[in-house]
Amino acid sequence: MIKFKQEKKSRTLNTILKGLLLLQLSYLFFSCGNTKNEKDLNQVFRYNEHKNIGSLDPAFAKDNADIWAVNQLFNGLVQMDDGLNVQPCIAKRWKVSPDALTYSFLLRDDVFFHKQKLFGKDSTRTVKASDFEYSFNRLIDTKIASSGRWVLNKVESFSAENDSTFTIKLKQPFPAFLGLLTMKYCSVVPKEVVEHYGSNFRANPIGTGPFKFKRWEENIKLVFRKNNNYFEKDSNGKKLPYLEAVAITFLPDKQSEFLQFIQGNLDFLNSLDASYQDDILTSKGELREKYETDINMIRGPYLNTEYLGFFMDSETPEIQSKLIRQAVNYGFDRKKMMTYLRNGIGIPANGGFIPKGLPGYNATIGYTYNPEKSKALIKQFKEETGNNAPKLTITTTSNYLNFCEYIQRELQKTGLIVTVDVIPASTLKSAKANGKLNLFRASWVADYPDAQNYLSLFYSGNFAPNGPNYTHFKNENFDTWYSQSFTETTTKTREKIYSKMDSLVMQEAPIISLYYDEVVRFTRQNVNNLGINPINMLDLKKVTKL
Repeated sequence: MIKFKQEKKSRTLNTILKGLLLLQLSYLFFSCGNTKNEKDLNQVFRYNEHKNIGSLDPAFAKDNADIWAVNQLFNGLVQMDDGLNVQPCIAKRWKVSPDALTYSFLLRDDVFFHKQKLFGKDSTRTVKASDFEYSFNRLIDTKIASSGRWVLNKVESFSAENDSTFTIKLKQPFPAFLGLLTMKYCSVVPKEVVEHYGSNFRANPIGTGPFKFKRWEENIKLVFRKNNNYFEKDSNGKKLPYLEAVAITFLPDKQSEFLQFIQGNLDFLNSLDASYQDDILTSKGELREKYETDINMIRGPYLNTEYLGFFMDSETPEIQSKLIRQAVNYGFDRKKMMTYLRNGIGIPANGGFIPKGLPGYNATIGYTYNPEKSKALIKQFKEETGNNAPKLTITTTSNYLNFCEYIQRELQKTGLIVTVDVIPASTLKSAKANGKLNLFRASWVADYPDAQNYLSLFYSGNFAPNGPNYTHFKNENFDTWYSQSFTETTTKTREKIYSKMDSLVMQEAPIISLYYDEVVRFTRQNVNNLGINPINMLDLKKVTKL
């Protein structure tokens, strides 16, 4: 009887909560004099963020949660498509000078800022080149202290030539520069609104994006409404976006988020968590049968390479030996590792350091599982050095302990003695940067979608702690090709140089590539056109709900 009453109480509570949610949505969409019908309520895209969004100001769009939200509200000169190709946005076209130093952008004349009374009687205005000049100056202003000012480090100057032409001059050629301009840091903002709100622009954003800011209750919910004046159209000439609104909640618990998604209260679930991955996926990475009628799964390459790094300046003979470094690379089955430890999510890194999904990736230059080859290399090391008990210590964090223990077990079959040392993430980060670890677990997520970003980890001028070369790898040929890649403006030629550099790194083996990560997205069956891309950007302007 007590159990029955509890269940009844629980059902009543759920009913009340759903009713309150409906009332909130109704208030949200009908309170401003709208006469939207019930169908409009079904055109709200709902997703969750595990932590509160820090800012809706694009100058501070550093974390993924902030970037996703800002992407709905703001536009820049150019944008990235799902294939990582740079496409026009507010700039309808551009040209680059023969010396690859000057970029001239011609702007559209039909891009309007979201409505705001500060614009005067029309409550809006068109975007002009001077708006980009203001936005870029704000980005590099030390008083603003934007986390994105580094994007313009290679820029000598920029200026509005007139209302429709914006010019950028570089200090040196940098072929990846257009890719940098697609980052949300480079979004256009209106001077009159920013200066009115000051630092509080973070919670009063006015941009040009497909959605406009409506309401933000920090740590509870964030709501965007459709921008009816948005300038982009689909291939049939229909105005974007299709959705009426975007609603974001902030449940901190991933298990609760999963349950909300399964119950149909969220439209979208990003990535996997250990708390539910076995419930939703088989060991082969396929959607379990019980969810097939309600849920869609999309997956694709993500620009993140997980790896182990050797500190090449170590005095330890095993670290200095290319024989040992190559033996480790041959000594474990990456495919098997992904099947058992990641439910098949992730791509075994049998190519180079450049991940799959990025131009320059080469699937044939890495290592495949070859235990006999591994044993032979270790035997050769023993014979040449007289060291009959070679040993390595892998330093990792608790999150990746299972991977390192798997590698430990496999390598010990080849004749290597391997130990695993677990330390806090902050300690590992500091020790890695200061050359205190002989063999360490690490990952590299692209700052910008160009292979040069990955190869910068092996340029001798980037030795940590002053740069990202944590292994202290140094090779004259590599350095020459790396410098050459900055002056090569032909994409295909540059990709060949990248592949050659990556191949050299694999031969010398300062790292052990483990896997290239994947973007995994789950949606309800009624969600269409969400798409997927290697930088895991959330673009909702073409999404529909049936």
